[in-house]
Order: sequence, then structure tokens, then C-alpha cells
Amino acid sequence: MTDRRTAVVTGASSGIGAATARRLAAEGFDVVLGARRVDRLAEVAEACGPSARSLVLDVTDQASVDAFCEAAGPCAVLVNNAGGALGLDPIATADDERWQRMYDTNVMGTMRMTRALLPALIASGDGHVVMVGSIAAHEPYPGGAGYNAAKFATRAFTQVLRQEILGEPVRVTEVDPGMVETEFSLVRFDGDAERAAAVYEGVTPLTADDVADCIAFAVTRPSHVNIDTLVVLARDQAGARQVHRRT
Repeated sequence: MTDRRTAVVTGASSGIGAATARRLAAEGFDVVLGARRVDRLAEVAEACGPSARSLVLDVTDQASVDAFCEAAGPCAVLVNNAGGALGLDPIATADDERWQRMYDTNVMGTMRMTRALLPALIASGDGHVVMVGSIAAHEPYPGGAGYNAAKFATRAFTQVLRQEILGEPVRVTEVDPGMVETEFSLVRFDGDAERAAAVYEGVTPLTADDVADCIAFAVTRPSHVNIDTLVVLARDQAGARQVHRRT
């Protein structure tokens, strides 16, 4: 193994993915950033230093995943961050396309990336898969069924992966944030900035950097130490629907 290891981060054009890429670069990793928004991706890569690379990636497209992973080359860390929620519709009015998109991104995308890079992670001799999940993977809530279903599936995937590769030199970590102020709510509510802002009113939420700290902590532990599951919430949040709001 070389002194500098390579970390792949998906969904790295903004939010948690961008913060994680910057933090891992600061920790001495060569980072390979993937996302669909290549212009923003390039800006993040520039902030990560001269060894960082930005490559277009759509985790819902197998051809895109294949091309990305071939170009990325050998790696020791994979941060599966690409995902997200769409809407807060109840099951009675569930939108098929939204549910399918959430499943394709959060679950199938995670599977495609992990399957493609697992041989390289094993070959590194000290690999690490990090899944960026959600408190939604632990607590279902009204209006969240589509996202809950996707994140519960990702959580099951993570636990099965951990069991299936036991004995290989690869760690598996799940980081499940609660309320984080990023573009998450803006995307969830189709660009409705007022509705997205209301999610964080009266609350001091987590930042993307807070979650990146947790990811960096997990991947920089000694290789025999595996942080299995890390749930991180703001002090103002006690659960998926339990939030203290100051007036």
C-alpha cells in the first residue's frame, strides 16, 4: 500500500458529500469525487487540492457507474453518499415515480457502487465502505414512507455486507444523521425555498461538516477498529419527529 490512500465520494457536488471530500483530503486522502453536476463538482475538487479528481457519475445508470469506477482506479475508501428524499406525500397519494427515484438512488445506486469497487477495496488491504444513511432508517414517520423504505433497505444492505465480507480486510460503517441543513429539504420540496427553510426554524441543526467529521473519525481509526453504526443528531433533536424549536 502507498502512504496516500484514495477515497471515492459519491454525491460530492454539495452538502455532506462535498464536506466529506474536503475533510478526507485534509486528512491526507487522494479524493475522487462523483456526481451529476460536473460544474459544481469541479469547484469542490479544486477546494480539495491538486490531487483531487472530479468525474461525472449517475449512480442510477450502470454504464455511468462502470465508466466512473474504471476511471477512478484503485481505492481504499468508498463513501456512498448519493441519495435523498422526494416529497412528504402520504401512502394514500404516493407517487410511483418519486418512490422509484428514491429507491434507485439510495438503494440500487449504493449497490452498484459497492459491487463495482469491492474488489479494489479488498485488494487495498485496508478498505472501508461508509454508508451515509439517515435517522429515517431507524424511525418511520408519516409522510416519509418512500424515503423510510429506501433508507431501511440501505441499512439492511449495510448489515448484510458486513456479514458477507467478514474476514476480508474491509470495514463497513453506517453513519445516520438527523436534521442537517443542506440542500436536502430544498430538493425534497422541489425547490420550494420557503418550505425548506421552515424545516430548520427555531432549531440549530447539524451542518454538513459535522457529518463529515463523523465520517473522517470512522475511516481514520486503526484498521482493526470498525465503527459499525453511528447515529448523530443535533442537540435540538431527539428522534425523526421529535424536535425542540425555540420561539
